Amino acid sequence: MSLPTGWGGKGGGAGKLIRVPLSRDQVRHVALLARLGLEHGDEDFYAEQLSGILGHIDRLQELNTDAIPPTAQVVEVAATLREDEPRPCLTQEEALANAPAAVDGFFRVPSIQEEA
Repeated sequence: MSLPTGWGGKGGGAGKLIRVPLSRDQVRHVALLARLGLEHGDEDFYAEQLSGILGHIDRLQELNTDAIPPTAQVVEVAATLREDEPRPCLTQEEALANAPAAVDGFFRVPSIQEEA
């Protein structure tokens, strides 16, 4: 699906984009791609909503971002994990001590599938 003429383009303030609202067919196509079921008559409502969202994107595309370096994260991500060091753990008996049901040294849990 291609967007209506005037939508899209690159940032950097390269001219004003012409706002063209989405058609009902385009809304149905987007809903199909997103696997959303639309009720009869919802197309006009969502056409207005999606056109508004694309309008906000157009406003962002008018900004000159040439001097801003590309980023993957807005804030710096730092790994705050501790070192992986072996340490004592529970024995099998200790782990099963408070289990509601145990069989042959394993936790017994209710079945979630029917047995064949």
